[in-house]
Amino acid sequence: MRQHPYGGRVNQQADEATPQTHPAPDPAEIRALMMDLRRMAMTYKFGIDEVMTKISILRDEFRHMQNYNPVEHVGSRLKSFESIITKCRRKGIPLTPDGVREQLFDIAGVRVTCSFVTDIYRVRDMLVQQADLTLLEERDYIARPKPNGYKSLHLIVQVPVFLSDRVEDVIVEIQLRTIAMDFWASLEHKIYYRYHRDVPRHLTDALKLAADVAWSLDTSMEHIHEEVKAIAGVEEPVGHRDGLLSPEEMLRDFWRTAEAFDDARRQG
Repeated sequence: MRQHPYGGRVNQQADEATPQTHPAPDPAEIRALMMDLRRMAMTYKFGIDEVMTKISILRDEFRHMQNYNPVEHVGSRLKSFESIITKCRRKGIPLTPDGVREQLFDIAGVRVTCSFVTDIYRVRDMLVQQADLTLLEERDYIARPKPNGYKSLHLIVQVPVFLSDRVEDVIVEIQLRTIAMDFWASLEHKIYYRYHRDVPRHLTDALKLAADVAWSLDTSMEHIHEEVKAIAGVEEPVGHRDGLLSPEEMLRDFWRTAEAFDDARRQG
């Protein structure tokens, strides 16, 4: 027992058992942090838009000018707040805009699917040669596959985003794959998610074998592609090329549709 400062005695054990109270977080600070994180997420989304626009321009240029399209599909993703928080906790990264920007490089992602391996490096060269895109890091998992068989070319790039009051450099991860590589990676991701990364040995062996088969398919298809080009002497025509109209053709088509609609309404 010990003496209470205002008289009487208190039970020391009961006093020590009393839970310590912590000051409640300042609501204003929480709101400010959330606003900063939202603004950060918005700039990453704009960074994705910038990279997607660059790839779209290259894609259309190839279609119109070279009658060939090295890009089969383009997709993007922005890491969710939940995923950002989980990764920050796992890696001990401060959950602040500065901490996230400096230590997380996969918040904004763009995936480019190409027909052939040579197309991957062609698109890579065209992107990194652009003056306003800075290559920070390149991970070539095609030349050096991961032990499980994963193949892809990863580019960590920095692109400027022009906002109303400033220019902000945003880091975007670009993944370039063939169709076969993308199919394999999608299946591998589903399996690892299903087993919480503790995948049975027979499945990892099967995945490695499938990766080898996918690489053999990529190699064979590219050989056939090159042989066809050599025989024909020209690039093969691009599918859906006729669907790409000039502005003048689009305007004429618009007026024809409008006139037909107007005639049908008068007759009705």
